[in-house]
Amino acid sequence: MIEVLQILADATTNCIGNGNVCETGLPQVAATGNQLRTILQIIMGVLAAVAVLMVTIGGFRYVTSEGNPENTKKARSTIVYALIGLVVAISAEAIVSFFLNGV
Repeated sequence: MIEVLQILADATTNCIGNGNVCETGLPQVAATGNQLRTILQIIMGVLAAVAVLMVTIGGFRYVTSEGNPENTKKARSTIVYALIGLVVAISAEAIVSFFLNGV
């Protein structure tokens, strides 16, 4: 945590002019916060659709496994991994949104 604060302090001391341009060594992007939110919402919509599709496929495999333990296990893992991926994606969106709204 202290290292992060030191990096932030160093970045603010290397500002040019009135502090609008700082030499942080990071790439500069001309996108606004609203544009980033829109892109993030589109990506999250696609990820949510893929996760729902994978859960549906896993459910269909589970129903059609006919009691075969191997097929049942594959179907269950498909559902679990799709849900884990969705949770990770939602967490990533929450973290990015938190920083876009201003810490």
